[in-house]
Parts: sequence; structure tokens; C-alpha cells
Amino acid sequence: MKRMARGLLALLIVSLTLTAAAALVAGEWLTRPVRHVIGPPPAGLLAEEVRLPVTSDQAIAGWFLPGRPGEGAMLLLHGVRSNRLQMLARARWLQQEGIASLLVDLPAHGESDGGRIGFGRLEAPAVDAALAWLRTRCPGERLGGLGVSLGGASLLFATRQPELDALVIESVYPSFDAAVRNRLAMRLGTPVARALTPMMLAQAPWRLGFSTEQLRPRDAIRALQAPLFVASGVEDRHTPWPETQALFAAAAGPKTLMPVAGAAHVDLHAFDAQAYEARLGPWLHRALRRATLKSSG
Repeated sequence: MKRMARGLLALLIVSLTLTAAAALVAGEWLTRPVRHVIGPPPAGLLAEEVRLPVTSDQAIAGWFLPGRPGEGAMLLLHGVRSNRLQMLARARWLQQEGIASLLVDLPAHGESDGGRIGFGRLEAPAVDAALAWLRTRCPGERLGGLGVSLGGASLLFATRQPELDALVIESVYPSFDAAVRNRLAMRLGTPVARALTPMMLAQAPWRLGFSTEQLRPRDAIRALQAPLFVASGVEDRHTPWPETQALFAAAAGPKTLMPVAGAAHVDLHAFDAQAYEARLGPWLHRALRRATLKSSG
């Protein structure tokens, strides 16, 4: 009996050790930078390369696409482990609509500086720097922001002062706790997710410098004063539809919710560009177009 008890104890210790090691490896992978050489804008694209300072030792890279006067300007922010190329199709569409756009690589992505992926919190100062640059580059224009997943969380965590005239967020997690639990459950099953999630969350303070309590877009969205457009896939398992509904409910308004039937955690513009543009385009024009153009049009 004692030999069996010792064997079970040894098995438990090995299991816990392997679980902790797996959590550490996953935590390192999730937060390490994702570098890619993007290069110049595609041939034929009316755009200019920019590199914007965030701090004395950090800068972000991007492209600026001009629009027509009075139609507004948008900051476009990609999802986690991606880069500005994810926003290129949206930028082309917006330019056709007359709306200028700035698409950047978030910190620790693409060609931008940054030591760790910060799930929106570490990226927020870069978002504010990009918005300040866009205001200077497009004086007198109404300004909006569009962020996918990580990009949307970054917009919510940014100070956005002065407040934006339009804010679009797509597939944004309500809390980091839920985001980690959902992703682990998808890949490893619910029982393993329950065991690994606390170990994953415990790494935040020493990897990122803050606790996961500071990674709650659902709390940040309560202070939002900009007109809000929320979109997400109804079949999204990374951020299930009820979580998107809860995030939307936490915003004070004015607000619009767009469920995308059949879509999972995917690029919603690429999933159905025609439906996406038909729904979001008029909303953006109402929010961004100057009053003089609205009355004359």
C-alpha cells in the first residue's frame, strides 16, 4: 500500500511538473514578439511609409493612405500575431470611400519595436501616438479607429484624448481570463483548461508588469464616449457570441452591434466583404463626414 501511495505521489509530482512546464512554454510563446519584414507599400497603392516614435526607444511602422477632404480618417489596427497587411484590404476600401487611413504594426509585431505582446495594455501608448500623428496629418478631419481582436483591445485601453468620433471593434475578448480559458479549452479540452488557466494567468505580472485584472476590455469600454460599432462572428469559439453581447452591453452608447452569421474568429472583412462594407460604410460616413459635406450631399 505504501509503495502504491509513493507511486501515486510521484505520478502527481511529474504531472504537475509537466503541466507547469507546459504553461511556461505557452506563456513565452504567447508574449514573444512576432517580427516580419513588410517592406514598401504594394505597387500602385497611393500610400506613404511612416515610422512614428512612441517613446525615446520605441517606434512603430506603418503606411498612410490619404483620402478626400472632409470624409474623415481612420486608424486601422490588426489582430494578435499579425501585422498591418491584415488591414490592407480595409484601407483600400476606405480610400475608395474617400476616408484616409493609417495602418500600423502594433508593438512587438511586424516592423515595430517592442519586447512583449501585451494583449492591448502594452500597445495602448502606441495607439495614442498613432492617433496624435493622424490628427496632425489630417487637421480638421473627424477621426475614428478600427481594431480587430488585439487591435480593438488596444483602442479600448488607450486614452483616446480627445475622444474619437467613431470606434469599431471586431472580435474583442471581454477579459483576459476568459480569452485564455476559451483558447485552452478549444485545444486541450475543458478539464485541462481549468488546470492550466491559473498557471497561465499567474505569469502576467512578471512577463508583462501588471496583473490580468488590467486586461479587461469589458471594464474599459464603460468609459467610452465615442459612437461604437461592435462586430463578431456568431460561431466564434475564441470569443463566444454571449461574451461579445456582454461586452456590447457594458458600453453606454450610442452603439451598434453586427453579428456575422457563420463566421468564427476570422477576418470579418475577408469573410464577406460585400456585406461588411454595406453595413459599416454608411455608419462610418455618418460618423466621420463633416457637416458641410452631409448637408451638400
